[in-house]
Amino acid sequence: MDRTISDVLKTPVVGGNEPQWASWSDDALLDLPMCDLHVGLKGGFLEQPIAELTRELESRGLPFRPHFWLSNEWFTPDGVPGIAVPFYLAHPRLAKLEQAQMLEVEGGTTEWCLRILRHEAGHAIENAYQLRRRKTRRHIFGKSSQRYPLYYSPRPYSRSFVRHLDLWYAQSHPDEDFAETFAVWLTPDSLWEERYRGWPVLKKLRYVDGLMKGLGGTPPCVTTREEVDALPSLKKTLREHYERKRRHYGIERQSQYDPDLKRLFSTMSSHSSRLSAATFLNRFRREVRRKVASWTGEYQYTIDQVLEDMIRRCRELNLRVPFAEEQAKLDFTILLTVHTMNFLRSGRHRVAL
Repeated sequence: MDRTISDVLKTPVVGGNEPQWASWSDDALLDLPMCDLHVGLKGGFLEQPIAELTRELESRGLPFRPHFWLSNEWFTPDGVPGIAVPFYLAHPRLAKLEQAQMLEVEGGTTEWCLRILRHEAGHAIENAYQLRRRKTRRHIFGKSSQRYPLYYSPRPYSRSFVRHLDLWYAQSHPDEDFAETFAVWLTPDSLWEERYRGWPVLKKLRYVDGLMKGLGGTPPCVTTREEVDALPSLKKTLREHYERKRRHYGIERQSQYDPDLKRLFSTMSSHSSRLSAATFLNRFRREVRRKVASWTGEYQYTIDQVLEDMIRRCRELNLRVPFAEEQAKLDFTILLTVHTMNFLRSGRHRVAL
């Protein structure tokens, strides 16, 4: 059964006493250097998904096993057959801080965590067997030497890539394309032959299938246990970490919607019994997304990024619908169109890597 983010936030710490900072306020915790967290992988939330990944590799007949360590984010370093896991998944108090700072806990459910682990295992196995050197791999997926973009603009309807992680991540770089394809291949009961029948991406999946079967029983040629940017080596404070992270992913942009949302909806106590604006917007989310897409000519996924932020702000501000719903629907559709165009002009619709 998939565990929810709430489960992660409540996961007890196994073995040893709770760290002193577990009872601190967010403000106090943010001033703590990351190297002073002194948390590990054993016990709690992470053990289950890591054990499941190991079982999946074993069931596929692969002798390769990545090593794991805590760091500031998810990543697999070039040339290292291992996976860095974000520190906030190691303790429920840190997951709670991540939720407060970034509005979500990436990898914060068992299924979500496993999806990311399978993806990172794709990078790690490429490093372990130096697969990027193979001519056929380069021909099918592209060259790893291609420069990583700071941002990419996905093509949502392309059938040349698998769909595994959000935001069409396979399209961002040849190495991500391989890792995503491997993840789909590794996922139990993914039925990829059936799901992608007739798609050009099936060629990639069949290549990975044959490649992995050929590795069965072959020990990795790269066996380093290096841990890049391990948590004990990170001297910056949690506050510095989150300031940089929010700048990169543009979380601060959400407050720009507040003045318009407050003009359209109400925070007055006399309207407290009226319909929640967040609930109202969720009701006709698909309808308004399609309408704004037809007006602007933009992909619905782009519009949905703006819409999701606005719904979240309505919920956080506890906004209510103070007048007739049909009029509110029309007014909001116009408002969403304006903010979508501003969003596109700013370049924020591109996905940050």
